[in-house]
Amino acid sequence: MNTLRYLVLVFAAVCTGSLSSPCHAEISKGEFQKLMTQLTPSKDEPWRTIPWKISLLDAQRTAAKVKKPIFIWAMDGHPLGCT
Repeated sequence: MNTLRYLVLVFAAVCTGSLSSPCHAEISKGEFQKLMTQLTPSKDEPWRTIPWKISLLDAQRTAAKVKKPIFIWAMDGHPLGCT
């Protein structure tokens, strides 16, 4: 069994009460701030310089102006079980 599938099953078991531990745990404000600092990407990450567009029409207009191609990232299904 792959690791991701195992983690999803454990998470589901905890949140449905199949395991004795509760689904949520309280953390202190300091622990929360530490986690937020660790998980928030820095402002100088290269992917942040890409002019991402949510609307395909906006992307087409911009691509036509700057004469560059469009990269489309699309998926179907649940993010943990990308189909």
